[in-house]
Amino acid sequence: MELIKAQMAGTVFEVSVNEGDTVTKGQTVIILESMKMEIPHDATTDGTVAKVFVTEGDFVEEEALLVELS
Repeated sequence: MELIKAQMAGTVFEVSVNEGDTVTKGQTVIILESMKMEIPHDATTDGTVAKVFVTEGDFVEEEALLVELS
């Protein structure tokens, strides 16, 4: 299991995956926008998206759970 967390506080700009999707290592799953920059959050392992905790437009704090991979 892998938990992908926000690297910094920001607004969810794009959710690139849905629950049940298969992802590969390095694939972008979420893009956050912070300080007018887009910050991609990538899978660090191959897996299946078990849970997406956010939707586009949500504001998240640093270390907030974004996606769980199994």
